Amino acid sequence: MIDVKRPERWNALLDLLTRDGRIDVEEAAAELAVSAATIRRDLDELAQQQMLTRTRGGAVAQNLSYDLPLRYKTARRASEKQRIAAAAARLAEPGSIVGLNGGTTTTEVARAISLRGDLSAPGGAPAVTVVTNALNIASELAVRPQVKIVLTGGVARPQSFELMGPLATGVLGQVSLDLAILGVDALDTVQGATAHHEGEASINHLMAGRAARVVVVADSSKLGRRAFARICALEEIDVLITDTGAGAELVAPYTEAGVQVIRA
Repeated sequence: MIDVKRPERWNALLDLLTRDGRIDVEEAAAELAVSAATIRRDLDELAQQQMLTRTRGGAVAQNLSYDLPLRYKTARRASEKQRIAAAAARLAEPGSIVGLNGGTTTTEVARAISLRGDLSAPGGAPAVTVVTNALNIASELAVRPQVKIVLTGGVARPQSFELMGPLATGVLGQVSLDLAILGVDALDTVQGATAHHEGEASINHLMAGRAARVVVVADSSKLGRRAFARICALEEIDVLITDTGAGAELVAPYTEAGVQVIRA
């Protein structure tokens, strides 16, 4: 059997749950090439974390609006997100102010910005300012001397590590951004950029409105889809950075709408 590590199995199982709404132990064991006993243990542990509900012979999703916590998303489409992040980081210019919301792709963008050797200023002063409502991004960038980090206030949402509420909007309402780089849950030509959670969508909408340019970073699996709450309309987006899995037919409607599309 293929040796699949536990975090990767959990990601795969939650992917199956998102896709099908249910998991059958025997079917999952065959798909992941592990034993049924291993799948049962994994489902038991995920049930203890309230990620799913165990049933006889498998598991079901706890609700229809299934939003996977950030800590379980990190291994999904990792290489695509890193390429997208590298392309997005190249858009940040020395001296610029960049807004980043929470999410796995924007976390990779933050890392890519922090590793850019050309973003430096005389005397060790910060060369780029990052404004974020994501606790994990602020934590990673706080130790980077070339980055000035501005963290909004607000109430933390455990699933995404994002700060929300009046304290967050109060800070964002007082700043101006050269660039807002936004991760989204879905993007289509009718609804524009959307998110599963209305609180996150509201903060992201405000961040987009404070920016001279809006960049959406979204892997190809999110294109042509819709989520619950709107972030911004398609005409408010200047650049879409996605992966090479997005074929010409998939990205054509965005290009026709005036969005610059970069496939990394």
